[in-house]
Amino acid sequence: MFDTIIIGAGPAGCSAALYLCRGNAKVLLLTHGGSSLLKAHALENYYGLTSISGSNLYKQGLEQVRRLGATVQEEEVIDLSYDDKFVLQTNAGSYTSKTLIMATGSVRTTIPLPGLKELEGKGVSYCAVCDGFFFRKKKVAVLGNGAFALHEAAVLEPLAATTTLLTDGKNIPAGSNLPGVDKKIASLEGTMHLTGIKFADGSRLDLDGLFVALGTADTNALARKLGLVLENNYLTVDKEMHTNIPGVFAAGDCIGGLNQVATAVGEGAIAGMEALKFIRAMAQHI
Repeated sequence: MFDTIIIGAGPAGCSAALYLCRGNAKVLLLTHGGSSLLKAHALENYYGLTSISGSNLYKQGLEQVRRLGATVQEEEVIDLSYDDKFVLQTNAGSYTSKTLIMATGSVRTTIPLPGLKELEGKGVSYCAVCDGFFFRKKKVAVLGNGAFALHEAAVLEPLAATTTLLTDGKNIPAGSNLPGVDKKIASLEGTMHLTGIKFADGSRLDLDGLFVALGTADTNALARKLGLVLENNYLTVDKEMHTNIPGVFAAGDCIGGLNQVATAVGEGAIAGMEALKFIRAMAQHI
């Protein structure tokens, strides 16, 4: 049995693992499909780092927790239950633990547009707060037609030379004052970097950046299996990262908020320390 199982190996999950391992806890880190950090072209707003790619920071985080003794498994969690201990079923086996940390991130909705995946980190972004700085005085567009898209556009407007809303054939949302294009998108253009959008009618829009804001997918199917409380598809926690179920903690993008590496690391640290306190309290009552 593990002291703690952490679902998710992004900044929040790895930060929690670091504090638990340093407290001599037996930790299992489960990851499947990577992290949204892998899509970050560069991070220049994290203390002590001049610039680092998201993929390099992700790899370094995993190396760090392995070095401290955490077990890291690339497995998909398919079921979760509690019977005097937490029981996790994955596509490869079964694990038990005394505590659980949800660091599942926030999976953002995307669409199968030709060129979209190839240009991630090369002009295609999923976070205006994270990457808007790199597109100062450049031509950008936001892909989406909901509140999330309008929010991202509002972040970009003061920075970019132009900000256009692309709805891919859907209606432009009421109340939007942005230039909008409701044509169906055929493909993204560019090789080393995004250069523009080609529409289904053959027309084209020159662009330096595209911010995908199609909404936030529900990452909490597992949480519902335990009866964890959700609000607007995010896990609810107190200031110490406790969920409504004793022994279950959550941190990072899955709890909402700023969705930045810096905040995820801090939340992960708190979750790790609180889980360690919980484990030690359990030991005193045995």
